[in-house]
Amino acid sequence: MEHVKTYNALELKHRNGDLIIEGPIRTSDLENYSFHEGLVAFRAPAQQHKALIGISKLPEGRIIVARYQDQIVGYVTYLYPDPLERWSEGNMENLIELGAIEVIAKYRGGGVGKALLEVSMMDEAMEDYIVITTEYYWHWDLKETKLNVWEYRKVMEKMMQHGGLEYYATDDPEICSHPANCLMARIGKRIEQEDVQRFDSLRFKNRFLY
Repeated sequence: MEHVKTYNALELKHRNGDLIIEGPIRTSDLENYSFHEGLVAFRAPAQQHKALIGISKLPEGRIIVARYQDQIVGYVTYLYPDPLERWSEGNMENLIELGAIEVIAKYRGGGVGKALLEVSMMDEAMEDYIVITTEYYWHWDLKETKLNVWEYRKVMEKMMQHGGLEYYATDDPEICSHPANCLMARIGKRIEQEDVQRFDSLRFKNRFLY
């Protein structure tokens, strides 16, 4: 499969400083932009910056960033699912995962996450993919936001809907391990029914055991 990537951007007015939301970003630009020290949700900032650079080099990898001047203050990633997860078992070239989305505390509440998703879907090539995201409550910043898991999940679902992602049921054990966890997905307009069925078989691997 050819992974076509078309750059898009918009300017977002924000009370703490106007941002540029852009991507898929080139590796060279990612390397030149600084990475805000508040981006710590998944690993240390320097390590996460390096991880994003690595994703940008993958054929399917997409990085959309929110930046203030030349500093990245938020991002969303898209790439093939982890080989250890069930979502990779179907070897579907047109299934990619929204692997991470993060915005520093200073810029939360201003529509930055929504804008990252909206810019992501401006690329017409996204209609050729099934995009999934697996939401786990242990990745959520409950301490900083002072939200409980259900309030945070509601916020996440509303934000993901701006990218066209909807809730999908699954029997995946890790998702089912806590009722606040969930699977969300967006099925592109050019996805064939055969691939929708393959995705359904990944969602419910144990359906014939009951």
